[in-house]
Amino acid sequence: MDLPRGVDSKFRYILLAAKRARQLQAGAKPLVQAATKKPTKIAQMEIEAGLVPFEILETSANGGDKKARSGT
Repeated sequence: MDLPRGVDSKFRYILLAAKRARQLQAGAKPLVQAATKKPTKIAQMEIEAGLVPFEILETSANGGDKKARSGT
C-alpha cells in the first residue's frame, strides 16, 4: 500500500479515512466526483487527492502539544 503524500503512517491514514467517512455519512458533501456511493472509498479518494486537511501534533516532554507540521 502506497501512502498519500503527507501521511506518515498507515495508522494515520486509516484514522483520517474513518473520520472523513463518518463526516460523509453525516451529510457532508463529497470533495471528489466518484462513481461509488461508499463513504469509505470516497474518503480514501479525497485523501489521495490531498483534499482533506489535517495536522500532526507532536507532544513535548513537558506535556504540552506543539504543531509539528500540517498536511495537505
